[in-house]
Amino acid sequence: MGRLDGKVALISGAARGQGAAEALLFAREGAKVVIGDLLDDEGSRIEAQIAELGGDATYVHLDVTSAADWDAAVQTALDRYGRLDILVNNAGIGGGGVGLEDTTLEFWDRTLDINAKGVFLGTKAAIPALQESGGGSIVNISSIAGIIGSRLGIPAYQASKGAVRLLTKSTALQHAADNIRCNSVHPGMIVTAMTEDTLADPDQRQGYLDSIPLGRLGTVDDIANGVLFLASDDSSFVTGSEIVIDGGLIAQ
Repeated sequence: MGRLDGKVALISGAARGQGAAEALLFAREGAKVVIGDLLDDEGSRIEAQIAELGGDATYVHLDVTSAADWDAAVQTALDRYGRLDILVNNAGIGGGGVGLEDTTLEFWDRTLDINAKGVFLGTKAAIPALQESGGGSIVNISSIAGIIGSRLGIPAYQASKGAVRLLTKSTALQHAADNIRCNSVHPGMIVTAMTEDTLADPDQRQGYLDSIPLGRLGTVDDIANGVLFLASDDSSFVTGSEIVIDGGLIAQ
């Protein structure tokens, strides 16, 4: 039996990278998965890949800054599968290398819109469906940058991920009586499309390796396994918490 048998999950940003790894793992563990993303071709390929593996998934076009898109994605889960049990707010953007004084208002607004408002809108849209299902699990992808400061010049990113961390705790407390759990995951340096430019620089790559006690970079599967734990009933007494998956980086 799978750890998510009988569950229906909606995952944003699931067309590639970390989100795709989560979608594939959830499907292998028995969940029916709604894949939300702006990357229609890639999202459709993940849907087909899950079907080839014997799973059940549906791709939906999802702009996480659009309340209407979120409502439609949740409705797709209800129409196609009859319920919603799990929401993973995975979609997000990076960007950095610019100090506070050089951060443009446009970049600040875009980062907060996608990384923070997107989580707010997804949670707001999913709550009624989770209540109707008798409860469920919300997993929000934050970052170690939402816990500790940085000299790397990523103020907008850090502010957005810090917002996700505290919104998670607020959601957990407000909806504990509904049997809705809400937790956040805080990745360190993970090898994804979002980090490939940074890691392509040998000096930067080595710098990260030198700073990680476990001596390696993280993988999308490292994160997906943590998300699976929080989404499953294995974590039934865990809410308002944060799981740091960073190889020990911020424990120093």
